[in-house]
Amino acid sequence: MADDAALIGLIARGDQDALATLYERHAPWLQVRLRLRCADDEVVAEALQETFVAAWRGAGRWRGDGDVGAWLWGIAIRRLIDLLAKRPSHRPLAGVPDPVVASAEEQVLVRVEYAAVATALNRLSPDLIAVVQATVLDGLTTREAARLLKIPQGTVKTRMARARMLLREALS
Repeated sequence: MADDAALIGLIARGDQDALATLYERHAPWLQVRLRLRCADDEVVAEALQETFVAAWRGAGRWRGDGDVGAWLWGIAIRRLIDLLAKRPSHRPLAGVPDPVVASAEEQVLVRVEYAAVATALNRLSPDLIAVVQATVLDGLTTREAARLLKIPQGTVKTRMARARMLLREALS
């Protein structure tokens, strides 16, 4: 079975089966991550579809200097941001995941390995959590986070500074 980089090469040459394989490998986790950032299933489905269309069209431009999953995630989160920007009436974030819905494995990992960080993060307001999620977890720029959250760039910076200060205090 071909690795992801080889699949991208095949996709660049027009191999639809390679795209189907790439989709099977990556669509499930991409959908989960997108769903954590958007409560609207239709928007998530559209962003996911647009991600693989963009991968099909852009496979020839992929430089091969990184993980294919990270490349796909970069496309997916930017597609989601674009879709949300076009739909101002939609709520952009699903919020903090409900601990009852999280898998047992996720709960154990959070409690054992990251208990102090998880506790500190859970004490932040939803507005601060959203900024941390967008900038730290998703790796978005201030501009991209502002667009996703529908707030000014200065507000993103202020909230991130506030979140850092509160996290430092909680973890010291």
